[in-house]
Amino acid sequence: MRITPKTPEVRVPRLVGLMAVDARETAEARGVLLAAPDRPDFHLTVVDYVVRQYPPPGAEIPRGAVVTVWFDLGDAEGGSGVREPRLPRPPSGGMRRELDEPGDPFEVLR
Repeated sequence: MRITPKTPEVRVPRLVGLMAVDARETAEARGVLLAAPDRPDFHLTVVDYVVRQYPPPGAEIPRGAVVTVWFDLGDAEGGSGVREPRLPRPPSGGMRRELDEPGDPFEVLR
């Protein structure tokens, strides 16, 4: 759906999952501007994928308003990296066998 230039309000397109170049083209076609705080060279970014946006898709904003997009999840929201060991450690105990049987090859050591 193409929105005419006379429309004062536009709906924010869904940009999450698009490559930077496609996100810029989609935003331009819908009459909104893009900003990327985690990419100072945003105008040169091509193949990075949008992982977050604000305002969310479908929100009505004035034509020419800025939609902020992010290409990196950041430290607090996921991504790759070392996840273990978690602190504090879980309490000792957990699931144990109730009784060891004599001669059991899988004897529980305490």
